Amino acid sequence: MVRAPLRSRNHTVDHAAAVTWALAHDVCGVGGRLRQDAGELEHAVELVTRAYDERVGERLRRFAELPEGTFVWTRTPDGPLRLGRLVGPWYQDRSSEAHTHDLTHLRPCTWLPEPVEDDEAPAAVRQTFDRGGRNLQRIRPTSALGDVESETAALWDDLAGDA
Repeated sequence: MVRAPLRSRNHTVDHAAAVTWALAHDVCGVGGRLRQDAGELEHAVELVTRAYDERVGERLRRFAELPEGTFVWTRTPDGPLRLGRLVGPWYQDRSSEAHTHDLTHLRPCTWLPEPVEDDEAPAAVRQTFDRGGRNLQRIRPTSALGDVESETAALWDDLAGDA
């Protein structure tokens, strides 16, 4: 399970527009615009590493290698949390929209149709977002705050059943 901010490290990118676009297109993504088609993941990681740095390349690799079915949490700029689940493999999107939002490395994602209220979200999820940041970040499955994996799965089952 991960926190996916859907936020570019480039401060000129409109974060609200990027999140809205990702949710509307049923994708989860990370940035790292490239000037060329990367083709396979290994080549994309190499190109991103060269264009940005090793940390950005490794973030792309971690994102692309997450198992299908992984839960992802994001927060919209106006506050509500959104819960999704990765349902497909990594791909590079070279469209102008993806480029504008700096979300060019994508995974198909099923997002719950409605936001999750903060008080419904597992404590570990809230804590992860409270720390802030722009990076994809693993949310620890068990902690003093509870078992975030089982709590998220139960929440998904409850809310996806209503959809």
